[in-house]
Amino acid sequence: MAGRLLLILFALLGCQTLPPFRYSGPKLEGVNLVAPPRQPDSTALAPVRAMGGDWVAIVPYGFCRKGDPHFYFSENRKEKNNWQWWGETTAGVAGTVRMAKMQGLKTMLKPHVWMQGGSHLDLEFTNDADWQTFEHDYAQYVLHFAKLADSLKVDLYCITTELDRFAIARPDFWQKLIGQVRQVYKGKLTYAANWDRYEKIPFWSQLDYVGVDAYFPLSDDRQPATSDLIQAWKPHLKALKKTSDRLQKPILFTEFGYRSCEYSARRPWESETDCVPNSTVQANAYSALLEAVWPEPWFAGGFIWKWFMDTDLRHRERDQYSPHGKMAEKVVKSTWAH
Repeated sequence: MAGRLLLILFALLGCQTLPPFRYSGPKLEGVNLVAPPRQPDSTALAPVRAMGGDWVAIVPYGFCRKGDPHFYFSENRKEKNNWQWWGETTAGVAGTVRMAKMQGLKTMLKPHVWMQGGSHLDLEFTNDADWQTFEHDYAQYVLHFAKLADSLKVDLYCITTELDRFAIARPDFWQKLIGQVRQVYKGKLTYAANWDRYEKIPFWSQLDYVGVDAYFPLSDDRQPATSDLIQAWKPHLKALKKTSDRLQKPILFTEFGYRSCEYSARRPWESETDCVPNSTVQANAYSALLEAVWPEPWFAGGFIWKWFMDTDLRHRERDQYSPHGKMAEKVVKSTWAH
């Protein structure tokens, strides 16, 4: 409400510039959870708290195929059993929320699309009939988990992740959907935009946080120093601040992370390229982000990509993004555990 009053006041005064935005709440310090195939032990989230984290993002994937206008998730398939991991089902989401609350953690529910044969970032259709078919299915998915989030008293709902081409192409659908979500969910809302498209999302004014999946390219070096990475953040910080000031809203990193590989600060979004293991690169990149970004007055915090709920170390090595048990975890703990 205060933000809206400021906007009105400056408009009435005929001012050409808005005041710098300042976020006054506590920083969100969290991790994006990998949905487990089976129900884990009730203490599975204790390591998040031990690292200093106070939030978890729960990610119930839904699925589609490139060029197919139908969308599937746990509640709209005839085959209700044995096709989706426990953590992506309604029961699994509810169970994970309960585990988080047992550890004193807050929760963000964050639907995400897995597209077979293409990238969800570029989801699009060539005719209006296909768009409407997809939108019907997708609205069911978003509203189902919005209702669940409200019933479980989830603290933050991220209405979708990285469907940026869809968001830009069909703003009327999204504005209507956000209104429908507001009718069934009483908490705060965000959307997770990709790092290179967040400025183009047309519906930020309807949300509480500007969500950014922060895989900004920082360095082409094999093992860049923390000081060099801090310098590389400066142009990105300038653009983020400009967006925050323009919208008078906080920036939330709905995802951020780096693989424990050489060159991982070059194209941090790449997850399937060859990896020469190097935990120092990951640790340096985390150090730079925490030093350069975390203190910014417009910044609301963020969620590490990603965190496994089981204790199988093979998972952490197979997916090099996880900081668990590596140098990067110690770096995060040194900032978060206060």
